[in-house]
Amino acid sequence: MGRVPTLKYDRGTLLLHPPPRGKAWIEFATWDDRVERFRVPAARYRALVEALRQEECNFRDEAKGFEALTLNATQERQPYTHQQEALDAWKQAGRQGVVVLPTASGKTYLAQMAMQATPRHTLITVPTLDLMHQWYAQLLTTFPEVEVGLLGGGSRDRSPILVATYDSAAIHAESLGNRYGLLICDECHHLPSDFNRAIAECSIAPYRLGLTATPDRTDGRHQDLDDLLGGVVYHRTAEDLAGAALAPYDIVPIRVRLSPEERDRYESLIATRNQFLEKSGVWLGSLEGWQRFVQLSARSQAGRRAMLAHREARAIALGTDGKLRVLAELLSEHYPERTLIFTNDNATVYRISRSFLIPAITHQTPVKERHSILQNFREGTYPTLVVSHVLNEGVDVPDARIAILLSGSGSTREYIQRLGRILRKGSGDKQAILYEVVAEDTTEEGVSRRRRAETKPKRGDSPPETLRDRQLDLVPSVSPYEKFLHPTRKAAERSGQYNATADLSDSEAIDEEEPPF
Repeated sequence: MGRVPTLKYDRGTLLLHPPPRGKAWIEFATWDDRVERFRVPAARYRALVEALRQEECNFRDEAKGFEALTLNATQERQPYTHQQEALDAWKQAGRQGVVVLPTASGKTYLAQMAMQATPRHTLITVPTLDLMHQWYAQLLTTFPEVEVGLLGGGSRDRSPILVATYDSAAIHAESLGNRYGLLICDECHHLPSDFNRAIAECSIAPYRLGLTATPDRTDGRHQDLDDLLGGVVYHRTAEDLAGAALAPYDIVPIRVRLSPEERDRYESLIATRNQFLEKSGVWLGSLEGWQRFVQLSARSQAGRRAMLAHREARAIALGTDGKLRVLAELLSEHYPERTLIFTNDNATVYRISRSFLIPAITHQTPVKERHSILQNFREGTYPTLVVSHVLNEGVDVPDARIAILLSGSGSTREYIQRLGRILRKGSGDKQAILYEVVAEDTTEEGVSRRRRAETKPKRGDSPPETLRDRQLDLVPSVSPYEKFLHPTRKAAERSGQYNATADLSDSEAIDEEEPPF
């Protein structure tokens, strides 16, 4: 009697030895002369096991290090329609895939629903320490009978439910890879980077859920999510959910004129920049054009002057004094409503903080001070808060109703995340308002149009984009790199027909909804 083929986990990959009967496994395996074994990418675990089961191949699975959990939630509520639809779509897709929902629409609760529907050891990855602690606190409250741990910020737990930052999970990807059957990636647009993708590629997790408000990446690598987690299985926008799961909202564009002095200076700077671009044959309407401009700016005095002119012109458009006058009027109109002010740079944050005596948060704010400011804002002690980019992800401020966007990038993701900061329903009949303050007849108008590409304004409109405006486009809406991308190894395969009881003991009974791994 021959030896039984055995599947083992080995530092982010799988070893299969001796070779099993049949041919289905061959497409997954590569011979490794170093160990004289066939090696299979860890992320192909599910597809490989399903192929072996389909051929009724006898094998021993020693790779699987995760187990079933008993998850009794202490806090259950009736899910919103979109949450139940998203869960059903994910399950129908084989419990793999990405759910795209706007900020504040209850993605965390959806993840808890997925965990209860797929009760296996679970790894949850998040981009920031703040988000990690928010998830941790919520899971401790919801599943008190199960050990919940942290990986990141000095913690190195190995618990049945583990919440980790992307950085820490990627560092320990090889040791975590076979411990978890369900991989949940919050803000999953972070996953396809060169460093973070190891989390999915080294994992055997047969069940994968990605959560994001905006999956698109400027480098085109959002396409890799199809292989790392699965394709998009459900998609709703803030406009779809406004008035139901989210607070109804208005987006109010306000155009501000530059002063005569600012206008003269702005036009002079733009002329200096464009003269150099035309002479050099550079077009800023694409990422490649911007990269070319950066390269040329380092090679000559003329290029250096053009880049400095570009930056100063942008600073004038983003920080015109007219915006501060509008800000003063809006703060006066809505006082004492809870208000968030967003800018694109720290210098403007500190300028507003000093001028209006408003608490500020930037990446330079110490952790304890930041937590204190946010707590006072949540409680209403501070009615207004000014920030740059640090609150784009993972901050829960359900009673904030007013957001004032004084400046920002052309990123649709950033725009949707900032809008989401005020869309939680909170208490009462909340009506959220986002004011977008833009310098009139400047390239900032083109930036505004790009970031609002997926969010339809409720009031007001913007003039058509001109050829001159587009010369400031730093990142195109469609990445020029997409046509050069090559498919990566598949980490999330579509579910096939599999034996729902092949991996369970005789004493275990499950219904048709029970996951087979």
